Amino acid sequence: MTRSPKTPKAPKTRRNGSAAAKALGAAVKPAELVGQAVGQTLERALDPLTSVLKRAALQRADRSSRQFAGPPAPAAAAALVSPLAVPFPAIPPIAGVEFATGRAGLYKQPREDVLLMRFAEGTSCAGVFTRHAVGSAPVDWCKRHLEGAGGESVRGLVVNAGCANAFTGRPGADAARRVAAAAAKRLDCRQRDVMLASTGVIGVLLDDAKISARLPEIEGRLSADSWQGAAQAIMTTDTFAKGAFADAQIDGVTVRIAGIAKGSGMIAPDMATMLAFIATDAAISPAALQTLLALYVRTTFNCVTVDGDRSTNDTCLLFATGASGAPRIGRAGDRRLADFREKLELVMQDLAMQLVRDGEGATKFVKVTVSGAETPASARKIARTICESPLVKTAIAGEDANWGRIVMAAGRADEPLNRERLSIWFGDLAAALDGAVAATYDERKMSAYMKRKELEITVDVGVGRASATMWTCDLTKRYIEINGDYRS
Repeated sequence: MTRSPKTPKAPKTRRNGSAAAKALGAAVKPAELVGQAVGQTLERALDPLTSVLKRAALQRADRSSRQFAGPPAPAAAAALVSPLAVPFPAIPPIAGVEFATGRAGLYKQPREDVLLMRFAEGTSCAGVFTRHAVGSAPVDWCKRHLEGAGGESVRGLVVNAGCANAFTGRPGADAARRVAAAAAKRLDCRQRDVMLASTGVIGVLLDDAKISARLPEIEGRLSADSWQGAAQAIMTTDTFAKGAFADAQIDGVTVRIAGIAKGSGMIAPDMATMLAFIATDAAISPAALQTLLALYVRTTFNCVTVDGDRSTNDTCLLFATGASGAPRIGRAGDRRLADFREKLELVMQDLAMQLVRDGEGATKFVKVTVSGAETPASARKIARTICESPLVKTAIAGEDANWGRIVMAAGRADEPLNRERLSIWFGDLAAALDGAVAATYDERKMSAYMKRKELEITVDVGVGRASATMWTCDLTKRYIEINGDYRS
């Protein structure tokens, strides 16, 4: 999770599915950073770094990192593992992919906080990034070099937890470049062939020297069988490591797809606030890989929300090493990719669902489906409004089937809706039908249903045939505790 720091106590001079299948033939451009401007609160909390000299900024890096230290290490919160957690899957090695983790000291507590990944020569890469208006330095780095090199020949990835390196101006960009340079030296490649990602507190300059100093040691431990350790190293407020795996067939050859992700709070569509890294040993061109990734982000990571807040650092990278022996595919719509496309979406959906299951303070996993909408976009907006309503989410936390709050949320989405036909179900229990309380409504049965850990809410708005599904969780007192104590 990426968070904004509290205003430092320092002198003022200090700065610190089916629709998817139809879309396969269309070209999908890499995601661009767009979004809304930073709110007044953040502006008051952080003074821009535009006038800070590099040398002064770097001298303060260690002090700033300690002052704005991130959340407790996951091990310290082991007793608070989400009740919706799922076990980390068995993930076999992916040909052409190696991992290693290390401790750079970006947290107060001793924990792994750096991940290094090495890829085989000729690896293709695609990326989708946050649409937040204040993108981080590593996001800028990845976007620039993926677009400049076309996603060809990516050799490495460095990820750090504990510092987002976002809203840090030119010094932050320089720190990111130095990390890439240090990794490139270890991996014997160009700087542009190294991707970067960071997660942690916003507004703190990354002390890149801490990472660079550890890279030789980390490189010496590179292994093809370290998926779970890699997932643990990138956790922030996550309570469990997240991973997914699937086999697929390409022209009679078995290929593997595996991924890890992190994210617990500040989760919202466009994209969900998270880091996700997916690798396959299939041989797929960068253009085709980009099309597939952008396509399936829409139906997976962009369909989950925990609290409606979008992050500055969201990054999803997909790597294809080509080491499986399967034929190289140049088009996303190639029929030989049919099974691969299906399995890739399943891996991404699995990771996205785990983000919701680990929502900060979550006790309920909720699937919300809106049907009878005028357009798919309208259905998505209504579903998202329901999923992000504090009143709906707190009612779910209290195990209260307060369907009136769902009516409220659906109506305030400002999308076409026929109140005379509006119907709502909790599971298979009708709460409202055709604009009125269902004749079969049974409070006792409804209350019993709401005690389940996994819930389904269906809303038919009665104006068309389009539908959409999103996933969310409840909003509990624990969410407030986690975010109130994030930097304490």
